[in-house]
Amino acid sequence: MKILKPTFWNKKYHPFAITLLPISLVYQFLFDLKKIFTKQKKFSVPIICVGNIYLGGTGKTPSSIKIFEILRELNMKPVVIKKDYKNHKDEVLLLKKYCETIVCSERSDGITKAIEKKFNVIILDDGYQDFKIKKNISIICFNSQQKLGNGLNIPAGPLRQNLKSLTDCQIIFLNGSKNNNFEEELKKYNSNLNFLYYKYIPENLNDFKNKKLIAFAGIGNPENFFELLKINKLNIIKEIKYPDHYDYSAKDLSYLNDLKNKHSGILITTEKDYMRINSENQKNLHYLKIKINFEKQEFLKQILKQII
Repeated sequence: MKILKPTFWNKKYHPFAITLLPISLVYQFLFDLKKIFTKQKKFSVPIICVGNIYLGGTGKTPSSIKIFEILRELNMKPVVIKKDYKNHKDEVLLLKKYCETIVCSERSDGITKAIEKKFNVIILDDGYQDFKIKKNISIICFNSQQKLGNGLNIPAGPLRQNLKSLTDCQIIFLNGSKNNNFEEELKKYNSNLNFLYYKYIPENLNDFKNKKLIAFAGIGNPENFFELLKINKLNIIKEIKYPDHYDYSAKDLSYLNDLKNKHSGILITTEKDYMRINSENQKNLHYLKIKINFEKQEFLKQILKQII
């Protein structure tokens, strides 16, 4: 059963977080052991890893798509490698819509397959915690709303690794505005980090202006989606949160449709959620189409040029 992220993940000294801290310490110890004893494999093409250490909702997939687009502009033949997780089909469908994508049970097998198919640069959507692969550059994604949460490892907090793991990272992608305090906090663990800020730019806002919107989302941080709608001055009359990668049942969709009819409004969700819903029910709802806009896209392009 999928659940929403616990609210205590935002509070460092919450009793639940303190109670679970011993489990988090054991988890991190085992994770560190795995890294020490895992042998890395180097490949013949550049590998760009787009990952996170905050669990979900950090913008890995749209960032991977943006990097894919930039590499195509640089006349490269990129491909996105995505590990096959049963409950991540929405991310796979979204990637395949915009990118050349290989889905595999083992990322290293996917890379080998990509090389055989003559792709000349690899983008790993996720994979920072896959120590078997030697990466040319690693990018970690954060959202300015959640940042580090309470800064603790799962299950006491939302981090997949502690902040010492940033020593293997070169670039931070941050969705939001410049934050010097956050930069300094991360630079304690890696003084050479480069920070690149971006924002989500909606492309179909006019479809929703002057409409009554029932907004729903089953992503890592649904509140970020609702906030994006509000920032763009759309009329949100109801917000409904579901767990990340949520599989909408017929009952869920019937409930949402009843709300739409009751309020004479329209249903709006994320493109990722839209991908998870069958085509028959897609007719009854809309999604917000977004693109990423980097403040220093030319700088990112120069970094990618150096790698390839």
